[in-house]
Amino acid sequence: MNSPLAKLCGPNKPLAPEPPDAAEFAGLKRSGLARLQDASNTSLSLESRFDLAYNAAHALSLAALRWHGYRAGNRYIVFQALPHTLQLGPAVWRVLAKCHDVRNLGEYEGDLNVDERLVMDLTKAGQAVATALDKLPAPK
Repeated sequence: MNSPLAKLCGPNKPLAPEPPDAAEFAGLKRSGLARLQDASNTSLSLESRFDLAYNAAHALSLAALRWHGYRAGNRYIVFQALPHTLQLGPAVWRVLAKCHDVRNLGEYEGDLNVDERLVMDLTKAGQAVATALDKLPAPK
């Protein structure tokens, strides 16, 4: 039986198989962890902290997907795949999915409506991704 991730591969599907790359994995993880740390800097604007935390969570989630040997065709799928890449449940991926929608409104319609609670929840979800990612062995 195909894995849930393999079922998402093929023409007009959001994933493509691609062997993991240790250097890419390390770079995504390093970038994600740095941005996640910077997102907790309260001297930055709320919007900047949101952007840092969102991009950190995305980089870390993408690293997990790449570890499993898949390339994403869109940004959103890396969050949807978290139950399969890092065994993270809805408490994490739903926050990230909501923040993806908020991010898109900000990027494409100029309506970035964030508050302290959302940034806090996003940062916490990003930390959960980072913790789960740390449990994966380095790719070969």
